[in-house]
Amino acid sequence: MSSQNVELVRGGFEALSEGGVEALLPFIHPEFEVTTDANLTAEPDTYLGHEGLRRYFDSFYDAMDEIRFEPREFRDAGGRVIVPVTLTARGRTTGIEASQELVMVWSLRDGQAIRVETYGTVDEALTAVGES
Repeated sequence: MSSQNVELVRGGFEALSEGGVEALLPFIHPEFEVTTDANLTAEPDTYLGHEGLRRYFDSFYDAMDEIRFEPREFRDAGGRVIVPVTLTARGRTTGIEASQELVMVWSLRDGQAIRVETYGTVDEALTAVGES
């Protein structure tokens, strides 16, 4: 099952890259939850389900364009998938490109992502999943 989880998460990133948030939704469980970490964002929040995920991306597009989530690795972590990511975006009015390194931990249920947690480092993510 773990290699299936890795491939599912990889497919979700590919769908997002190729078709945006709407292309990602088939990979997302209706009870999906993501909470943005206060240490990684100026506006921490919790986003629920498909509408929450749309709202998450809409919050980016208010100020940014050309937003990219670039995974660097997909690592099985006992039923969850750890993904170090480079988030890159360009300011809508300034044109300035900025990037941020973060680590996502994806949890899956019924062949879809049910939860994503974000961390600042791989070590933090490994500790969170009990693999430190």
